[in-house]
Amino acid sequence: MISLNNGLHLNWLVWKSWKKASTNTLWCLVGCSIGDFGTIAFFQFMDIPWPVWSIMTLAIINGLLTSIILETIILSRQMAFRLAFKTAIGMSFISMIAMEASMNLVDVWVTGGAKLTWYVIPLMLLAGFLAPLPYNYWRLVALKKACH
Repeated sequence: MISLNNGLHLNWLVWKSWKKASTNTLWCLVGCSIGDFGTIAFFQFMDIPWPVWSIMTLAIINGLLTSIILETIILSRQMAFRLAFKTAIGMSFISMIAMEASMNLVDVWVTGGAKLTWYVIPLMLLAGFLAPLPYNYWRLVALKKACH
């Protein structure tokens, strides 16, 4: 257990919580990747000469939007659409931004940025999954908050 400043104790070894946090992170990764990869692919295949950081910023924004849309669709099967949208909007943007930033930083590091290749996509997905996972676990266990 790790003792936090506020006196709470958090057990980082609960397999069931890691599984739930991983599932939540994976759904978020799917949503974020659709917008992120779609944006990068569009600029790459259309050969649009935008600066790399402009493309990456747009990719992050589109990734956040597609994640919210996907989560809303998934949650609307469990609750009213209005509540599903509100829940999707209320999900942790810290987690989503960490996911998007890590994916795009890996792309810049490996390819120079705004290039999708067969070898960078798995690395981007791995970084996008691992970066927010501990935070999602903490949020699930300490705050009892999960998006699903």
